[in-house]
Amino acid sequence: MQDYQKGDKFARLLQIIIKDMKKTLTIIFAILLTSSAVAQVTLDSCRNMALRNNKQMGVEKLKVEQAGYQRKQAEAAYKPSIDFAGTYMHTGRNISLVDINNITPTQFLNPATGNYDFAFDALAGLGISIDGKYVDAVTHKVKDALTFDTHNIFAAGILVTQPIYMGGKIKAFNQITKYAEQIAQLLRDNKAEDVICEVDQAYWLVVSLKSKERLAESYLDLVTSLDNDVKKMLEQGVATRATLLSVDVKVNEANVALTKVRNGLVLSRMALAQLCGEPLDEPMILADELRTDLDVSLHPSTINMSEVYNRRNDYNALELGVKVYDEKAKVARSEMLPTIAAVGSVFTSNPHVYNGFKKEFGFNYAIGAVVKIPLWHWGGLSNKYKAALVDAKIKHLEMEEVKEKIELQVTQANFKYQEAYKTYEATKANLAKADENLRIAQLAFREGMATSDEVLTAQTAWLMAHSEKIDAEIEVMMCDVYLSKVTGNLNY
Repeated sequence: MQDYQKGDKFARLLQIIIKDMKKTLTIIFAILLTSSAVAQVTLDSCRNMALRNNKQMGVEKLKVEQAGYQRKQAEAAYKPSIDFAGTYMHTGRNISLVDINNITPTQFLNPATGNYDFAFDALAGLGISIDGKYVDAVTHKVKDALTFDTHNIFAAGILVTQPIYMGGKIKAFNQITKYAEQIAQLLRDNKAEDVICEVDQAYWLVVSLKSKERLAESYLDLVTSLDNDVKKMLEQGVATRATLLSVDVKVNEANVALTKVRNGLVLSRMALAQLCGEPLDEPMILADELRTDLDVSLHPSTINMSEVYNRRNDYNALELGVKVYDEKAKVARSEMLPTIAAVGSVFTSNPHVYNGFKKEFGFNYAIGAVVKIPLWHWGGLSNKYKAALVDAKIKHLEMEEVKEKIELQVTQANFKYQEAYKTYEATKANLAKADENLRIAQLAFREGMATSDEVLTAQTAWLMAHSEKIDAEIEVMMCDVYLSKVTGNLNY
């Protein structure tokens, strides 16, 4: 009888070894097939694809480009501006400088006749008599000489303006645009960190679900093997129908759980592909999804907050934003100061009056300076400057508040990371106990010293221990990524 039991134990042990060897060979074959059919994608590859294809990253890059153009626009204010202006005008009436009714020929005393005669007409070469025979001719010649054809007027000019002193406004605007460009770059980098955190979360979710899929398959094998053993025992009359039904329920639950995990895995792969800008119908095989243990390590708990502030993109952007408001106050102050600019122009008109009145283009030039000194605005400019100073003070206070919140955020993230790592260490210890408990329960069941319910309980505890270990492992990875982000150490 003992020899028979020993032979039966050896046969069962051999079956387990063969089953484990089949499973191992299947996994190896799947790995080889997967590596040959689809290239494995690393975490860095997913990050790079997401950064290239993310639409919001494209928007942030365009904002950086836009800020660069605005900076160059502000720099152009130091240089002279050159403008051209031209005009054409058609008028309905000519311009006359005299009224014909006010033109009276000049009279003088004629000694020969004793009468007053009109002046000699030098233009006509005739003396004009008192009877007014030639009066109209003289007046009309004067009228025509002082009447100009202005039906069609052309004018054009080139104006050059060189700012000399604008109260510091140009310098302030240049500083604002430089800060704005740096802010756009920092916000782009901050958005990249957000994208990376989102990609990492999706990546490790796939890894987690793949591990849980293997776990669900292993659990299904366990309960299926137990179900087969109970069926054999039922045939031999050493088990009840109720025992078989309870095991069958566990088999069905294991199948449902495996289906849910596989569906979740498919959806998580699609979500990761969408973040990376890849087709949703092409599965992405990740480099870490076939690993049973990840590289989990504990980082030092001491954090230098001054270094964190220097590395945080969002904090640096906020700091530059405060400087922008300081420069805006300078712009408001410049409106209270005098402004000086040099101007020069070259202009032409047709008709022109530089040598009589001629219907041809005549050219001229002018140079000078423009000075504007604000004198009295009923306190409007000074109050505007004071309001800008208040805005700058508000931003300084808000920055101090954000600084405190960042310190709180970093402390919370560090505590969460430390707790996640301690949970991971605890799950590893529980895992070893669960494996040993399952081994003892299975051995006791085969020896007839344990019931199927005890084995199911051990299998459930084994499943929970492995599942908790996977969750804790992924939680450590995610907490590590988040801690790296809030401390400014996220490398990409």
